[in-house]
Amino acid sequence: MVSSRHCSGGATDPRSAGTATPVYLDYNATTPVDPAVLEAMLPFLAENFGNAGSVHSAGQRARAAVDAARESVAALIGAKLSEIVFTSGGTEADNLAIFGAVAASTKPRKHIVTTAIEHHAILHSCEELARQGVDVTIVPVGTGRDSQGIVDPEEIRRALRPETVLITVMHANNELGTIQPIEEIARIAADAGVYFHCDAVQSAGKVALDVNKLGADLLSISAHKFCGPKGVGALYVRSGRQIAPRSYGGHAERDRRAGTENVPGIVGLGKAAELARKLLAEDSARISRMRDRLENTLVERIPNVLINGDRTRRVPNTSNLSFPGAGGEALLIALDLQGIACSTGAACSSGSTEPSHVLLAAGLSHDDARSSLRFSLGRPTTDSEIDRAMEVIPVVVERIRALSPRERESATAMPAR
Repeated sequence: MVSSRHCSGGATDPRSAGTATPVYLDYNATTPVDPAVLEAMLPFLAENFGNAGSVHSAGQRARAAVDAARESVAALIGAKLSEIVFTSGGTEADNLAIFGAVAASTKPRKHIVTTAIEHHAILHSCEELARQGVDVTIVPVGTGRDSQGIVDPEEIRRALRPETVLITVMHANNELGTIQPIEEIARIAADAGVYFHCDAVQSAGKVALDVNKLGADLLSISAHKFCGPKGVGALYVRSGRQIAPRSYGGHAERDRRAGTENVPGIVGLGKAAELARKLLAEDSARISRMRDRLENTLVERIPNVLINGDRTRRVPNTSNLSFPGAGGEALLIALDLQGIACSTGAACSSGSTEPSHVLLAAGLSHDDARSSLRFSLGRPTTDSEIDRAMEVIPVVVERIRALSPRERESATAMPAR
């Protein structure tokens, strides 16, 4: 078996394209599949192709693999096997949690509380429920640069109403990396008798998770954020909590999510969860050291750099920096041409002409938000890649800042390679 010390996608690895020394620093968008994960999945794409719902031996082999994966996922977050619902990814898990909790509530009027920095899988779900007559309160995360992108639990408490059925707050923000005070918010929800959902898509596999310590009733994860395959995730549903299904057509996942199980994907999720749990402490220490080295060096070498978000309460792999005077899109394109892959925000918002809603909510000006880049590291990241990034980024920032406004606009319009 290939060592899983670094996950690598071989010929399809994004780091293998372009210049001689490409550097991929967009692991919050997605990660390559670990070779051990791929090895675990392959038999279920070929000889072990049975339907996990079938009673014959081929089906039972598939069922055993799904059960083993469920055990690994449950162990990653401290849950029971019966509390894990497999989904097509984090977005479906978020949707199932939100729509499912609202539909299961018997309150005549319904109200949801969330925050201004949530992923669009949350915010767009809340917008749709608002169109259906559900009241939604979006709690801010403070004003000014000192807000750090962290919500005040007391603001959540003040937003509660008698008709509140759900609070949904992410664990780690996908753009800033900031970790929210989930345990405090969970206690507020429990005291009010309100369901609490936590989107842990960006924290699972990066920091230790224990659903009982966190106090979440519902929690979402996605495999491709920690070296698993795309198209598979899971929703934790605490025992005794009820959610209405969003799909119909069978009794899979204890009647909570109909449809034939994606056995290869689920096996991959299970193996990725197993590796993440095994390598968590080592990965966290190594990745945070490289992240801090990159961040500190860029701040030293580049004048007028702003660090966005809290520098301590964040996942170990994420750094979000503003480079005033250099547009984020122009920087992104120029860095890509030099083989440095990063992002200006969430991959799901790619193509938007508006500044990041997360950065604006965290107190950044429009100009600072537009000049921001997110660098996110992963298990495959090496010190030599960080060396390369530290060499290239200051030169690119200086060059973009030196361009006239018209030239910067032209650079932004250039197609990426």
